[in-house]
Amino acid sequence: MVNNVDNVDQRELQSLQAYLNEYRQQAEVFAQQLSMLEEGRIEAFAATEALSAILNAGDSTVLLQIGGGVSVRARVEEPDKILVNIGADVIVERSNSDAVEYLKDRITEMEASGKKVAEALDRIRTQMNEIARRLETGYRQAQQMNPPFSAEQPEEED
Repeated sequence: MVNNVDNVDQRELQSLQAYLNEYRQQAEVFAQQLSMLEEGRIEAFAATEALSAILNAGDSTVLLQIGGGVSVRARVEEPDKILVNIGADVIVERSNSDAVEYLKDRITEMEASGKKVAEALDRIRTQMNEIARRLETGYRQAQQMNPPFSAEQPEEED
């Protein structure tokens, strides 16, 4: 990186610009990960609420979303037997309370992962700001050393 901004050359400016572009791409990936973690956390929280509602509904019907904004009324025959996908397409049967605890643990894991991703994103943004500052200084110095060509002609005296 640039240690002495008084002697910035074109290669250093190009290198800084390349670093800035790479950091932008990394920041975008981290922002997407953070968004996915937040969506997963919200979904898991909604599932815990639904499991509690199903258990409390007893013999009554519940609305079951089947996708595309469509729901059906359904009666849950065994509200205390929940099928849980634990990953790699492995599904296990758990009690309602165990399924809720599993989801709460996942929420905690997603929150911890989200915190780490957010911290990494903050570090990248700090580095991006530093590089942008150095680039701006380098470009400003380059302009001072090589002022733009002026098309104005000196006025002729009569």
